[in-house]
Amino acid sequence: MKRILRPIMLMFVLTLAISACKKTVKKEIQQEDTYVADNYNKEEVDIEMRDGVKLHTTIYSPKDTSKEYPILMQRTPYSSRPYGEGNFRKQIGPNVHLMKEGNIVVYQDVRGRWLSEGHYENMRAYIPNKTSDQDVDESSDTYDTIEWLVNNVENNNGRVGVWGISYPGFYATYATVDAHPALKASSPQACIGDFFFDDFHHNGAYLLSYFRATSLFGTPRPNNDQPIDTAWYTLPDIQTDDQYQFFLDAGPLENLNSFFEYETADTPTIRPDGQTDDFFWNELKEHPNYDELWQSRGIIQHLKNVKTNVATMIVGGWFDAEDLYGPLETYKNIERHNEGNYNTMVFGPWDHGGWARKRDRNVVGNYYFGDSISLFYQKNIETKFFNHFLKGEGDQNSGLPEAYVFDSGRKEWKTYDAWPPQGVEKQTMFLSEDQELTTEQKEVSGIQFISDIKKPVPYSEDIKSVFTPRKYMTDDQRFAARRSDVLVFETEVLEEDLTLAGDILAKLKVATTGTAADWIVKVIDVHPPDSETNEEMQDHLKMANYHLMVRSEVLRGRFRKSFSDPEPFTPNKKTDVTIKLQDVFHTIKKGHKLQIQVQSTWFPLIDLNPQTYVDNIFKANEDDFKTQTHTVFTDSSIEFSVLK
Repeated sequence: MKRILRPIMLMFVLTLAISACKKTVKKEIQQEDTYVADNYNKEEVDIEMRDGVKLHTTIYSPKDTSKEYPILMQRTPYSSRPYGEGNFRKQIGPNVHLMKEGNIVVYQDVRGRWLSEGHYENMRAYIPNKTSDQDVDESSDTYDTIEWLVNNVENNNGRVGVWGISYPGFYATYATVDAHPALKASSPQACIGDFFFDDFHHNGAYLLSYFRATSLFGTPRPNNDQPIDTAWYTLPDIQTDDQYQFFLDAGPLENLNSFFEYETADTPTIRPDGQTDDFFWNELKEHPNYDELWQSRGIIQHLKNVKTNVATMIVGGWFDAEDLYGPLETYKNIERHNEGNYNTMVFGPWDHGGWARKRDRNVVGNYYFGDSISLFYQKNIETKFFNHFLKGEGDQNSGLPEAYVFDSGRKEWKTYDAWPPQGVEKQTMFLSEDQELTTEQKEVSGIQFISDIKKPVPYSEDIKSVFTPRKYMTDDQRFAARRSDVLVFETEVLEEDLTLAGDILAKLKVATTGTAADWIVKVIDVHPPDSETNEEMQDHLKMANYHLMVRSEVLRGRFRKSFSDPEPFTPNKKTDVTIKLQDVFHTIKKGHKLQIQVQSTWFPLIDLNPQTYVDNIFKANEDDFKTQTHTVFTDSSIEFSVLK
């Protein structure tokens, strides 16, 4: 009996020991990080703008007052929380290195958001010729804020830097226009450039996958637009994890209006007929074309006179589903119009904001790109940039290249003196019969497929409901390649590396039996059958023959000639549709294959096109939606930017 009890007792003791260890580890993990509170003082102030509106601003200043520090500022619509004396952020500044070496770090609620006064305008339009103090925009608000900070915050060295990711990145870009003389460095990151091409639209197609994000930007603040320190908006609850089926069952976009009617019995609606309580949803559905509303709110077209005193470093992710157009076009337009300015770009293998995370293994969706890529960026690129212009010499010799870019195929950093790099040549491939992607055009014929509005091509094989999509940018495209309504064109196995470096132009020749259609082109790196599977891969997938989506884009066919003046297709008439795909830096390696997929639905990433022309798809009815037969002709081509 003792012999039996002894091992049982040993196991019991061992179990207790393991349990105790787990509790200890858990306790250590949950230990609160008090670095900011231990090393910084926090002050909240309301800074008055030139028109009298006060913007709520939180200032973190180093407790060590033996030296002067630059100011690093972020302006945000997402709140400068936590509010209140004694409530500190766990991390401040762009990264932990800049936090620990000491900087004055400032967060500000932009006009009309959270605790700031005034009225919020989504992507507020820039006013180039201000004639009075009532002419205010994000540029003037940034200027007035910097003016107050450099004159009122103790121990500042007179130099200011701004940064921000996504919407705050838009404000970081805005800061460079009519910039304050003290602004020395700006790093717009994943910066929105134009809402007709970023986030909620891609080339005129509405991104239905952003539906749940609408209320974040379009819900009016309560109590006559008074400042508020708690969230006043709620995200639409579609009450299912199957968003594909939900939106398919919902039908026309007009059937979604009820999600943006916020009135209750105590707060009756005052909206006009046909409108909802969400002003952003109203804008989306009343302005389906690239009209004055969208044109006025883009910042890209106002980057012709970026001040020479502001050094810019534009940061983006090659696999950013939300804002890829914005950072690429921001860099290119500053570069094009401001000769002599310090303007650089950093693009890595990241999804939205991935460079700011503390991850040892860098993965987007299922695809692993390498170790410590984000950590390298934070320490050796971002910190170096801000320190040079805010603490150092501040000249053109920062020690950083013009383009710090990651080859997502070779999985390595490269540096260049220009982007696209010297040595890039245009190379054309044709969409040929028998699923071939060829370097020469063969006999011209038409390849047909049926675009069934009851069975649109999904953008992901996952059953899910997301706030905004991210993972699909590197998803395995085998599920799509095996559908009859997705055309596939593929090279033979490559005998040498093929490096794509720059934009891609799809020059399609198409026809449709209807009067409207969307066109989607995907560029895919087909991996060899002996590729090794990484640990992050979903259980049902393997890297063997993985179809990595390198780049993809949609064009709503009605906008093939103009985003402002749409027009229908003539049924069965051969028509040119040219789609510009955003830049890539990716090597299709020897032993891989290059594949192109062409399709006409991408659901519910984008909304369903009725495939019969209507003036406004947001107001289409059930009868407008028709299944059609589409044709892609084999004189269609893809023009790649290839680095020799």
